[in-house]
Amino acid sequence: MNIKSYFAGKIRKIILLSFDVFCFAFIASAYYLANMWLDQSITYNGKSFLINSGLLLLTILVVRFAFGVYNSVLRYTRTLNFLKLIIADTIGCCGAVLFSWIAHIYEGIWFFVIIASLFMLLQLTSRHTYRILYKMIKKSADAPEQSAINVAIVGAGQLGSMLANELLYDTKSIYKPVMFIEKKAGKCGNTIGGITVYPEDEKVFDILKKYDVKEIFVAISHLDNETATRLFEFYSGTGCKLKIYDIPVKDFIRGETSGSKKLSIRNFEIDDLLFRSPLKVSNAATASYYNNKVVLITGGGGSIGSELCRQIAKCSPKKLVIVDIYENNAYDIQQELIRKYGYGLDLAVEIASVRDVERLDAIFSHYRPNVVFHAAAHKHVPLMEHSCCEAIKNNIFGTKNTADVAEKYGVDKFILISTDKAVNPTNIMGASKRMCEMIIQSRRDSETSFAAVRFGNVLGSNGSVIPLFKQQIEQGGPITITDKRIIRYFMTIPEASQLVMQAGAMAKRGELFVLDMGKPIKIYDLAVNMIKLSGYEPDVDIKIEEIGLRPGEKLYEELLIKTDKLTKTTNDMIFIENDDPLTREDIDRRLALLSKALMHTKNELSSPIISQAIKTVVPTFVDPEEINKTADDAKEMAEANL
Repeated sequence: MNIKSYFAGKIRKIILLSFDVFCFAFIASAYYLANMWLDQSITYNGKSFLINSGLLLLTILVVRFAFGVYNSVLRYTRTLNFLKLIIADTIGCCGAVLFSWIAHIYEGIWFFVIIASLFMLLQLTSRHTYRILYKMIKKSADAPEQSAINVAIVGAGQLGSMLANELLYDTKSIYKPVMFIEKKAGKCGNTIGGITVYPEDEKVFDILKKYDVKEIFVAISHLDNETATRLFEFYSGTGCKLKIYDIPVKDFIRGETSGSKKLSIRNFEIDDLLFRSPLKVSNAATASYYNNKVVLITGGGGSIGSELCRQIAKCSPKKLVIVDIYENNAYDIQQELIRKYGYGLDLAVEIASVRDVERLDAIFSHYRPNVVFHAAAHKHVPLMEHSCCEAIKNNIFGTKNTADVAEKYGVDKFILISTDKAVNPTNIMGASKRMCEMIIQSRRDSETSFAAVRFGNVLGSNGSVIPLFKQQIEQGGPITITDKRIIRYFMTIPEASQLVMQAGAMAKRGELFVLDMGKPIKIYDLAVNMIKLSGYEPDVDIKIEEIGLRPGEKLYEELLIKTDKLTKTTNDMIFIENDDPLTREDIDRRLALLSKALMHTKNELSSPIISQAIKTVVPTFVDPEEINKTADDAKEMAEANL
């Protein structure tokens, strides 16, 4: 125990108790003198008055101590502490009346009620005044040298009120709330803590200028993407920085919304502007499926793989095995999970390539996984166009190796991570993933349940446009896009991983699961919004430049959801594509063709033989020019422009 703190606490209680006794004496004396002055014909029994006054004070103080009123630090006193004081004084007053009546020294109920009420009122007023004055003086003394930044708070509810109070009295705050903005008309025109509430309409822009508002804080409980997008579009033209007061979006979409998570002011993130509500895929039944199972994840250090590790870890697996060739990523997710779960999670990390079938065999033989998520793959389109042999070795033959070993060691379920680029592919990467799907679909006769999950671009994943745009903005621009017309479907990393998990729980025999990802997004609009999110003006502060389509790139990804070819699942957002699978023999012939092409080009950096071979084994392969020349007439392009 800290002796200094102990005695400081005792002294604080003695001072506060002495002040309360003084206040009571003042109230009682004033009451006595006022009655004598108002009605001079009344002669008070001074002894009886003192006894009843002392009894009232004693009972009130006893009950206050019992309720712990004096245990709270006065300058941090909250509403609950004030409520305790009111209840304690009420009980103390009733107790004093009862004791005085039993002792036959009863002065009348009004004596007790009036003195107790005035004492309580003085106590509440003095405590509240001290609290406000302390915060004002403390903030003034500790205030930063720079002048306060005027801010407007969107949302005049409980969250907005909390934020205003925090900004007003936080000694380190550089912000000064000067106005509330509220959509509900009933609150407009009122004040909260002395701050006026204004309606959210076109006139609010002039009011923002009047108050010289530099930043706008959105403080709305359960802020969804639709509302966030509306607010962003409404306020982005004000010249004010727009921020959100809540828990970080990445924590929210991971379900980490416990009361211990501290609210914070953060910048808008591109995840907030997903242009649709976040997809809630996994559920309790899904989570329970992975409970007490050995789960192995290839590519476990990558964007999707690492998030799968996080989600699986929450399900209390018997063991989680991370397999990755890149040790830095594997190390990062290993350390993150150790920090969070410690010895509560049985975790293993193996550095291995899916090309090395002997290494895979040793890993599967040792751990005997029940469920395998195959996320290991090369995915960068232009790089795979140049190094197409690597896409075939890693993506196609890596998938075959992993699937073969999974069958050999009796894995219950094997889930392949695929992509929307596998739909009528126009590049080597997309074609390689389509071939992976075909390998998986051909194994419907296996005792292992194989399935593939196909979805679009993942926001913020390694190699995606989001990190690239962020880096370009930080460097002052320009942002480079291949074509202003180009569109893509997007989802968040947690959405993608949860989709994969639910597919794993639902998988039976060779299904190809696809997701209804909603409306496609123009990459140009994404660039514009990211510039605005950073507080800049597009094409003024940060330029946007077209650099031309890259090899193998098409202007749009085709719709994943085509109702005439799909079957619904129990989740309205997840479908199963009805595709006639190839036989194992047909797959083997195609793999032999690819293997032969690799042998012929083993001493070359790139070769048309590889490209021709992949086009042969994946009949849906089309040249990007053929797709792009009719792109303006595509349904997907029209939908993105709505």
